[in-house]
Amino acid sequence: MPSEIIVDIPRQTLTLLNEGKARRQWPVSTSRYGPGERMGSLGTPRGLHRIRALIGAGQPRGAVFLARRPTGEIYSEELARNHPSRDWILSRILWLCGEQPGYNRHGCVDSMRRYIYIHGAPDSEPMRVPRSHGCVRMRNADVMELFDRVAAGCRVDIRS
Repeated sequence: MPSEIIVDIPRQTLTLLNEGKARRQWPVSTSRYGPGERMGSLGTPRGLHRIRALIGAGQPRGAVFLARRPTGEIYSEELARNHPSRDWILSRILWLCGEQPGYNRHGCVDSMRRYIYIHGAPDSEPMRVPRSHGCVRMRNADVMELFDRVAAGCRVDIRS
């Protein structure tokens, strides 16, 4: 399953390539704070990454995750009202690991230690509008489709 993902921050899109050809493209939402690699920046880290882990196989659409573990909850507007401060991570998680030491790997710029994911978000959240806290948000159906089309180790290039 050799694939590559390109996240285009200015266009707010994620493109899945196979054999160098675009096979599928989805709208996303990256950081409201813009690009940024440093710990605490809340920016979306740029550069070459790999998918370190795929989390959530078999979970239902809208499954809620905290610390990469399913809570047993399914997202709803009522749940959102009861937990207004949560940064919702739903359905699937593709956990990213930086590939460029000193830029997005190791030290104070480590994407994996920053818990940077591609993940599902409430379907009520707008896409193509930067609103995340650093991660790459997708619609639930979209992240589930992407999850099924890639494997751990897949290259991810985040461009600004």
